[in-house]
Amino acid sequence: MDMQITEIYKSLQGESTYAGLPCVFVRLTGCNLRCTWCDTEYSFYGGKKMTPEQVLDEVESLSPMGGLVEITGGEPMLQERELVPLMQWLLDAGYKVLLETSGERSLDNVPDGVVKIVDVKCPDSGEGDTFRIENLETLSQHDEIKFVLSGRSDYEFARDFTLRHDLARRVNAVLFSPAFRKDATGARDASNCLLDPQELAEWMLEDNVPARLGLQIHKLIWDPALKGV
Repeated sequence: MDMQITEIYKSLQGESTYAGLPCVFVRLTGCNLRCTWCDTEYSFYGGKKMTPEQVLDEVESLSPMGGLVEITGGEPMLQERELVPLMQWLLDAGYKVLLETSGERSLDNVPDGVVKIVDVKCPDSGEGDTFRIENLETLSQHDEIKFVLSGRSDYEFARDFTLRHDLARRVNAVLFSPAFRKDATGARDASNCLLDPQELAEWMLEDNVPARLGLQIHKLIWDPALKGV
């Protein structure tokens, strides 16, 4: 029942409607996608073996019961067998649990109390059409859908997908986020974005798209090349 874990750390949540809140991150090792702008390639391999009980103990050492925990990767659902009971244990211990996933794997078995933050891959990621469309039926009003955008074609894909599937009705929030350069370092500003946030904001306003613009605020607070923040 061991899990492969890249890192567990405490920081501020940088994305989603929970942005700015203290959060413990549990980053699982391994991913079956290779997005062109990926900023966590170090999580593809390596890590260390931990039992779900050991993960829970480390989370509890970093945050009191009732805090915010995000399960991320990599792609955490590759370790579904061990992850599902861990998420339920975290819920039972009083934590608010977020699951960051691409939605390429089935989400049918994710415990009901977990907030699913589903990152639907856009064409320029190189992993378009990997989202499992059946996962839309697993989403509830507390879940969120995110699109990471690197250009106009990505924006049009996200806009059309949002409208076609009436995402604003299905979930708590639809997030349009500019991709950061994978080699970004030094400057803590929007110059590291592949898509200018101002340009994205103007497109969203012009189309009156039912989504909110999101920025990875941890990359504006700390050097975007830093890990564990």
